[in-house]
Amino acid sequence: MTTIKQDDFIDSVADALQYISYYHPLDYIQALGRAYEAEQSLPAKDAIAQILSNSRLCAEGKRPLCQDTGIVVAFVQIGMQVKWEAQLTVEQMVNEGVRRAYTLPENKLRASIVSDPAGKRGNTKDNTPAVVHVSMVAGDKVEISIAAKGGGSENKAKLAMLNPNDSIVDWILEVVPKMGAGWCPPGMLGIGIGGSAEKAMLLAKESLMAPIDIHELQARGANNRIEELRLDIFEKVNALGIGAQGLGGLATVLDVKILDYPTHAASLPVAIIPNCAATRHVHFELDGSGPAQLTPPNLNDWPQVQWAPSSAALRVDLNSLSKDSIQVWQPGQTLLLSGKLLTGRDAAHKRIATMLAKGEPLPVDFTNRFIYYVGPVDAVADEAVGPAGPTTATRMDGFTEMMLGPVGLLGMVGKAERGDETIALIAKHRSVYLTAVGGAAYLVSKAIKKAEVLAFADLGMEAIYEFTVEDMPVTVAVDSHGESVHQTGPALWKEKIAQQAIQLHVK
Repeated sequence: MTTIKQDDFIDSVADALQYISYYHPLDYIQALGRAYEAEQSLPAKDAIAQILSNSRLCAEGKRPLCQDTGIVVAFVQIGMQVKWEAQLTVEQMVNEGVRRAYTLPENKLRASIVSDPAGKRGNTKDNTPAVVHVSMVAGDKVEISIAAKGGGSENKAKLAMLNPNDSIVDWILEVVPKMGAGWCPPGMLGIGIGGSAEKAMLLAKESLMAPIDIHELQARGANNRIEELRLDIFEKVNALGIGAQGLGGLATVLDVKILDYPTHAASLPVAIIPNCAATRHVHFELDGSGPAQLTPPNLNDWPQVQWAPSSAALRVDLNSLSKDSIQVWQPGQTLLLSGKLLTGRDAAHKRIATMLAKGEPLPVDFTNRFIYYVGPVDAVADEAVGPAGPTTATRMDGFTEMMLGPVGLLGMVGKAERGDETIALIAKHRSVYLTAVGGAAYLVSKAIKKAEVLAFADLGMEAIYEFTVEDMPVTVAVDSHGESVHQTGPALWKEKIAQQAIQLHVK
């Protein structure tokens, strides 16, 4: 009989969460490297290069891959013969490991978890509690698969209770384009089929813990119906042309994972959960000999890709911009921003709206300024700020008229697409919307030379900062006339992929 000590369990969880905060799984990074080599869309290729360069920087500097360091999800399998030397429950031990990992001074991770989710939504300050799934299995060991799941990708999860004769593939092809780019493709799709509604969702989440092996599956061919589905969905989703960051391209997914379970004769539950470019998960085992030992990956196995800004990129001085000067920016154009950049996201926008409704003066003058939708990681050592990649812009769509109208904002920086009404408002106000690459947070932070909290300090990472930036890379996603690259790019590449398929078939 194996005895598992409480401290060994807690230390293993804490070490694992620190490990996955800055080390991509090698299978993911190598699959992304293959996608980079094959990519023909220049904007998508540049985005992938930023993600790959960010991954190496994080592995070397031991800093988070993404500013959103996730909600912790743990699958704990306990052998029936295991004996515990512990006072805490399994869930309490996981949460203590989370607490230690997220408050480690050398690499403090962003606390994103809020309690009272339908009410005050107060930050718990240490990223607890985790979501813990415990099962009893045969054996005398404890196996743990643990992940830190970003909100941008988690928010795109979908569940459908299909009829038994409905097409799973057709439903997925209908859903994926509607998910937009907020989940930061290219990544994986986790799919759960069967069971009940909650079982399908659990299967989809658990499937994302498996290693990437789609290329091996393509080489040997499918041996069962699930493998046939994986290959079919992989090919057809990539044929949609969504591409990296939704800019249009060949690589939307790097793998499709499926787990299934018997279901009721009248039911066909299907769940889909995407995993983003900041893929973070690891599996380890406790056998009673001490904490789990995780071996750092060899950086020589990383793709040899070093991102650098294009010589064609336009350098922009944020301190001297006017409404007229942004009218010449073109959709898809690369800009390098320098100067003063304000930040703000969900909570800050809501507070601004409340202050305006009460007739209260705002603490910051937004006139002719740009705002960056970001919730950065705290700085360590001599950093101006920690990893500071963009958050999903669509969550701020409802505040766009307020910000571009009475507040006087000039433009916005975020990630992923904007809604049709928001695009119309951008055109109405002759504004622009720029995107930074989701999944390149540490790389982006290198362009931030100073960070100062100007307002709403009590909101923590959601406070309004003023960043001083130097050559921060962004793309013009919506120009002042309302043209969106998240609409034109995927449409163009969907057509190109279809034409390439026809030509290949003819040959």
